[in-house]
Order: sequence, then C-alpha cells, then structure tokens
Amino acid sequence: MDRYEQFRSAAVDRGIPEDEVGRFTEHLRFAVWAWPAEGGEEIAGRMGGLPRLPIGVDWPGGDFPLPFIGSVDCAALPRAEGLDLPADGSLLFFLHHEEDMEEHPSTDYARVLHIPAGTQTQDAAPPPDHDSRTFFCESIPFLVPEQRITARVLPELPDWIVDRRVQFEAETVQQLFDELKHVDQLCELVGELWPEGNPRHRSTFRLGGYCRNVGSSDAPHSQMSFDSVQEQQANSGLSNDERWRLQREEEQRLVGEWLPLAQFPTQSDVYYGCFLIKAEDLASKGFDRMRSFTMFTE
Repeated sequence: MDRYEQFRSAAVDRGIPEDEVGRFTEHLRFAVWAWPAEGGEEIAGRMGGLPRLPIGVDWPGGDFPLPFIGSVDCAALPRAEGLDLPADGSLLFFLHHEEDMEEHPSTDYARVLHIPAGTQTQDAAPPPDHDSRTFFCESIPFLVPEQRITARVLPELPDWIVDRRVQFEAETVQQLFDELKHVDQLCELVGELWPEGNPRHRSTFRLGGYCRNVGSSDAPHSQMSFDSVQEQQANSGLSNDERWRLQREEEQRLVGEWLPLAQFPTQSDVYYGCFLIKAEDLASKGFDRMRSFTMFTE
C-alpha cells in the first residue's frame, strides 16, 4: 500500500472517523528532502559543480548565463505520492537569485531543464569570464564545488495544522479545522509512521511538500494571491476587509494548484530559492511553465 493508504488504515484502526481522516489526509503531503551524502548512502543528485547538458546545448541564459544550482537523478529519487516527477532522466536547476528577487513571478532568471534518459550529455564548459563573475551585492563565486546529495521522503503538513492556529487563515480553513476533532492524534500518527530523525536540519534541497515562509518576504502563494485579487478587483470598490478575505481564500486555492517543485538555500546567506509548478504541468513535464519566487531571508 502507498503512504496515504498506510496512514488512513492506521488512523481508522485507532477509532478516528473515516470522514475526518479523509479531510485531514487531503492536506497531508509527501516531499523529497535531500542533504549531503555520507559514505554508503545512495546518490540522488549533485549540488553545484558543472551541469551535464545535452551535446550542442548552450548554458541556459545566453549572454546572461544563469548560475547552476544542482541536479537530481529522477530514477534514483525515492518516489513521493502526489509528486509526479519524471520517472527517469535528470532535472537541472538554474537561478540568478539577485535578479530573480526583483521580479515576481519571473522566468527570465530561473530555469528547470529535464534531460531525458539516454540523452548524450557532457559537462558544460564554464561560461566565458566566469572567474570574474560575481553577484552585485555579495562576492559569491559563479561556480561552486560539487557536492553529492542523498534523499528521503518525509511527510509535511500546512502550518495551520502544525501550529493549530487558524485565526488569519481563510474561512474555509477555519471551518475545516473546527471539524478536525482528532487533529492532535492525527498529527501524532504522522510522526509515529514516519519518524524523521534529523534530515530536515541538514537539508539543502527539497522537492514537493509545502512552501516555506522565509524571512521578511511574503510566502509565494501570498504574493500570487495578492496580485490575483488586485487584478480581478481593481475597480470593484471593495472594503479592505473584503479584499483581505478574498485574498486569503485565493491563497488557499493557489496552495492546492501550485506545488513547490524545488526549494533551496542559495550561496547567499540572505536569499532562498523557490520554484512553483502546477500539478498538470509537472505531470506533462512542462517545466518551462514553472514560476520562480526568490525570497529574502532577513
């Protein structure tokens, strides 16, 4: 049985009503967490170094080459339910965090490439003058040493369930929370079924799950919902309270629609990368339709 079936079966066995288990499970996600590999651990990808690009394919970004974040071997990744990553091939991630921070959503300064299995590849030649390339605000090298990573699947729940705080959430979330009479037992069961140890503290890369809210930046879905409501209701004359209510409901809808494809710290101490993608685009390998939201950590 898959992890969702395992959870539902265990929860019902504890006497929790099936309908409540079902409502809770709709918000339970599984993510792939990756961290530096140690001896004997299976290699699932690499951070830094040079990307392996198909022969004849130029470094992404053209005249403004994008820094290479890392790559994952899709066949080596553990499978996470609800995260329809390619079954094989490699995913390569590129991001210029300073430029990307200036635009939301942006596609010009972030890129995800899927290299199908069997494609002839080679280590890309470093961009011209890469040794002299630094970022505007910090002296960070364009290229960083390669580091192998391993990965594991871990469960994730939204913050409003973890913290048991729904005061500022959408009305639909508040209503659902009131219906979860066994939320403590359900959360405890998640921890019992998948004890995490300490991988989260070592993680350098994450696929799936929920978006982190980092530093002073608004979370990506909050930014998206603000833009959406402003555009739809620009001349509606709504009160601030009503606009805020609509924004919270829209944010909840977007959380279900846009999945975090990848989240990672950058080489900078003050920037954090987050790539979002719709579930249907992930399933169809439409990585050109992902959105990037670089967050400021302070």
